Amino acid sequence: MTAGLLLLLSACGQAGNAAGGTAEQKTDTAAQEQGEEQEEAALFPMTFDGYVGDTMPYFEDGRMNIYYLLDQRDGKTGYHPWALLQTEDYCTYENKGIVLPYAESAMEQDNALGTGCVMKDQEGKYHAFFTGHNDYYEPAEAIMHAEGTDLEHFTKIPEDTFTDENYSTNDFRDPYVFYVPEEQCYWMLVVTRKDKNGVIARYTSTDLHKWKDEGVFFEDDMGYSTNMECPSLLQFGGKWYLAFSDQWPDRVVHFRVSDNIHGPFTRPEKDTIDGNGFYAGRLETDGEHLYVVGWNGTKIGHDDMNDYDWAGNMVVHQLAQKEDGSLVPVVNEKVKARLSHEAALSPLAITETVSFDGKNKVQFSGKDYELVQFEPYETAVRIEADLTGYGKEDMFGISFAPNSENVGALSYVFNVKEGRVEFYNTTKLFEEDAQSFMEMDLAGRDSIHMTLLLCDGVASLYVDDEIALTARMYRSQGTDWQLFSLRSGVTMENVTVYQ
Repeated sequence: MTAGLLLLLSACGQAGNAAGGTAEQKTDTAAQEQGEEQEEAALFPMTFDGYVGDTMPYFEDGRMNIYYLLDQRDGKTGYHPWALLQTEDYCTYENKGIVLPYAESAMEQDNALGTGCVMKDQEGKYHAFFTGHNDYYEPAEAIMHAEGTDLEHFTKIPEDTFTDENYSTNDFRDPYVFYVPEEQCYWMLVVTRKDKNGVIARYTSTDLHKWKDEGVFFEDDMGYSTNMECPSLLQFGGKWYLAFSDQWPDRVVHFRVSDNIHGPFTRPEKDTIDGNGFYAGRLETDGEHLYVVGWNGTKIGHDDMNDYDWAGNMVVHQLAQKEDGSLVPVVNEKVKARLSHEAALSPLAITETVSFDGKNKVQFSGKDYELVQFEPYETAVRIEADLTGYGKEDMFGISFAPNSENVGALSYVFNVKEGRVEFYNTTKLFEEDAQSFMEMDLAGRDSIHMTLLLCDGVASLYVDDEIALTARMYRSQGTDWQLFSLRSGVTMENVTVYQ
């Protein structure tokens, strides 16, 4: 029996089987042929084994293999084994369970596993490079190596473990390894520190066992002296992209662009992928599309009103390349195709000054807090709308979990005056700060198109194929939702819900 059958994935509204390679799980095509209902989509997966931490995507043979740090939160001395989820459509996943365990003894370097990567060498053998972390050790972190004959079984090679006194040995982690044909050698990028600044060091090897320090490849260019965690470097559309996540102060995913693998890497005007609800994003391509894979954290105490915790649900953004070489998050094509059945809109409550055409157009009058409220959805949904007719100081949006006065507690707000798309986990929009936001010139455009993907208490909002904003909203499933305005005469047209 495969791990995919033994270990169930969270799906929207209920626990659902991971879809993938087993006969029991490969039901979608057959169900469609027989006119039966499809298996429920899991857009933001996690497993009953634990939460999804730092991800390490590797694409091969039509399947995205997403290794990740499994956050079991079981109180053991050792923690964060590597687990594996596989998908072909980003809606159904097969859970392969743990593929690389941590050491059972607190006396070993890899008593905890950290982020790394999986790659295939020139002879067809698989390799996992990972961080060995031990809170009782000095140094606390080292780069470690394992080999495999397939994607699920690896044998550790302790003699290949290394640190480097040229850099901080307590911050020496997140190896990213790939082959460079032009140089006939392998590169390894390592997150570390030098001269009190966060840097990414580069190493080279011809055999994947012995590594030569080639110096600092990239250093923090944001002025925070931050660690640039979970780096990835790949070529796409004629450009080289370096991605990383700042450990402080913002904890968001950044990218840099170059025409050359050696750089220089420049910082685009908009250099972030998402807000602080999306972390540790790694780049990967299937040869045609580019993706960034990260996670959305749980909330402390699993309370919507609290701050983010470490690890949670996996989030995958598809990325599009603009003419200037910059990257923007867009709605995943395969997710959009899957969520294509239109659902009816039937208001449960509506402010008397609001006009609703009975189908998909809402006109707000601009008086105080106005809303049109709809019934909840228990399954994955895609909500789309076009927003027009707003003023340069307006606020409006979409919210969930309304209180007794029909004011949403979890709200995406288009704040035109401040030039931001914001997420609030409070009903007091004027009195408290947004938990997450992305800057965007809203006043300088005549209309806004939004797409919201919602599943399993996680939401990703895409705006005009320019920004994404991901948020944890436990109560978004199973509670009413609403379109609202705050003294704005905005018109929301083509409002459509797809399941």
